[in-house]
Amino acid sequence: MSYTLTHERRAEYRRTTQRSNERKRLALVDGALEPVHPVNTPRFDPKELMPQIAPHGLRALSMFTGGGGLDLGFERAGFTHAAAYEILDICGETLAHNRPDWNVFAGAEGDVRKVDWRQYRSEVDLLHGGPPCQPFSVAGHQRGEEDERNMWPSFIKAVLAIRPRVFVAENVPGLLNPKFKDFVEQVIEAPLKGSYKLHRFIMQADRFGVPQTRKRVLIIGFRNATDHARYVPPAPTHTTEPELMDELSRCIGVREALGLPDIGMDGIAPTLRSGFTGPRSCTGVVNSKASMVTWGKLEVWPNGVQRERELASNFPPENGHFRMSVQDCALLQGFPADWTFKGAVYQQLGQIGNSVCPPVAYHVARSILAALA
Repeated sequence: MSYTLTHERRAEYRRTTQRSNERKRLALVDGALEPVHPVNTPRFDPKELMPQIAPHGLRALSMFTGGGGLDLGFERAGFTHAAAYEILDICGETLAHNRPDWNVFAGAEGDVRKVDWRQYRSEVDLLHGGPPCQPFSVAGHQRGEEDERNMWPSFIKAVLAIRPRVFVAENVPGLLNPKFKDFVEQVIEAPLKGSYKLHRFIMQADRFGVPQTRKRVLIIGFRNATDHARYVPPAPTHTTEPELMDELSRCIGVREALGLPDIGMDGIAPTLRSGFTGPRSCTGVVNSKASMVTWGKLEVWPNGVQRERELASNFPPENGHFRMSVQDCALLQGFPADWTFKGAVYQQLGQIGNSVCPPVAYHVARSILAALA
């Protein structure tokens, strides 16, 4: 059965979120100034993962800018903003609000298919962007090159017109699926052959301090062979392996990042039927991956078990049970608290979910700086 997100449902979600946020922030004891329990007292500051580097003179231009994750990471690494192109007006509002001095082109002006990129030749050192990834994602049914949302040709066209010293393209891991091998070779690599030398690798967000395990493919192209030879992909700064924690920081989880109260864990259920085992029903959140169980892969039965399907209505924002706010989601994506998203709640969440984690972008930027030095 199809599910249509009507204006009425959006309005109801908005009202529900507002009620949840109000309870979250105003749950007071007899009018006291302190909350009943420390819900949403974040102990995670993404800026600590991205120490500001002084501007060094290198200028960056972004395509498919979205909510600004890549741009923010590169800005923290000392890159000067040249321009940002984004087709969605609401994303343009977000960018303009957070950085009024940026050159933001949104809506019709942000349509990358209609820009004469030659105007930026000799003006830009680095071009970065994430061509829409739906054609290569599992959620997007991996239609690839046939998908009208495939913007890779436009990105490659911009690279060849601007001829920056280096470009950075980000995408979902599905891009490296063997079924897209011909696409990568013909649409991405072939046009750049002789002009750029490429590095391809995958980065996982939690390995750079972000409290999530999202993976992203990075394709980095250098115009100069020496810069390409000097380049080394970012080394992880965080780990879940105890034996490596003397050298690296410990990955953090959702509970620690958001400052959620530790209310303990239930005991082990004697049988699966004795407890509600859905993914959102545990009474605590733990940080160790070793504590996580994928219920669909249990080996008690040869064919496993099916995941339960619950509706959001099973988890109403009453009696201390709160849905995550936009601010919570932004923090878990690695956006600092002072980065504000514009639009309705669903639009803000879309901008957050489609963004590159800024700390990941920051480490990519620093690795490029080392090669260009």
